[in-house]
Amino acid sequence: MSDKTKLTELVTALAMLGGDHPLAVLPVQPAELRNVDDATWTELVQSWNEPDLRPLLDAAFDNGRFFREATDALRGRHPRIIEWTGPQRSPGDEVAPIDLRVDHVYLVSCKYLSKITMNASPAHLFDRLLTGGHGRRSTDWFCEVASREREILWRHCRQWLHETFDDFEAPHDPGDLDRTGRRELARRLRVGSKAWPPELVEPYRELCVAVSQRSAQRWSESLAKQRGAAEAMLWRLLRIGSAPYFVLGSDLSAAAPPLRVRVASPWDWRQRFQLRDFSVAPLDGGQPMVTWRARYRDEHGDHEVRGHVEIRWSHGRFNGPPEAKVYLDTPFDLVPGYFPIQ
Repeated sequence: MSDKTKLTELVTALAMLGGDHPLAVLPVQPAELRNVDDATWTELVQSWNEPDLRPLLDAAFDNGRFFREATDALRGRHPRIIEWTGPQRSPGDEVAPIDLRVDHVYLVSCKYLSKITMNASPAHLFDRLLTGGHGRRSTDWFCEVASREREILWRHCRQWLHETFDDFEAPHDPGDLDRTGRRELARRLRVGSKAWPPELVEPYRELCVAVSQRSAQRWSESLAKQRGAAEAMLWRLLRIGSAPYFVLGSDLSAAAPPLRVRVASPWDWRQRFQLRDFSVAPLDGGQPMVTWRARYRDEHGDHEVRGHVEIRWSHGRFNGPPEAKVYLDTPFDLVPGYFPIQ
């Protein structure tokens, strides 16, 4: 969990309590705010006045204050307890990404400066369709779906490393490196902040094409095996859970309005929308990607919601196992099942 994530979630909670601006009352932690240890609270206090963070924290404060007064939410009532879920994983098979629970009833997700709806293991997404609890990135998806292309890429990497560095011995398989060695490998395979060395661009592109195509194929095959899987898949991608919850946040664009929506349950969704089609396809780009698109109908006609999945090594090239980051490309205010908080 990043420092910004922790800070925005906690400031959102503080604003729900009403009263003066937190800057006027810190460093006293309110008794209503639970599950925040001393180290985390100290970090919040020390970061509040940092100029780079202030706009983001002010946006979080405005959202928390809005939630306190909203008719759909607290209606001006003072919360008796606000529980912060913190960095730990949910112990159950929970779709909704809940960060705050207010008075044991109101479930709130805080989403600031991100279009990512979830981060899962590729097998959990493409094979298990996000069912059965959290998918841990314990296997190398690139080895599973594109072993030949990964092997060719690594062979070129070894040669380039051998010709470029005298102080780094690349093994026959990057999996033989320890954590420190993998981190150093990822650092050396970067040119500038992100680019691959020119000699490695083409073999990496071939890996991207293979992973994108075969991941899309696996996803399509998994969806075809189960009746009703497409609708359930869309709900999971949109983080539509078994109970309604609220999302408070801000978009990447400074000009965009605050993000303040109520997310429907599947029962609510079916009262308003009908899924017409769900499709996936490989996508060309600078890394392995798969697009997803859902066509649906409501009382006004036919519409669609879109997103994509980026499949990449976690923590750098050949470092951690590949992860699947799910992005929502449709603006939040046009997503079926996301209703503005009144």
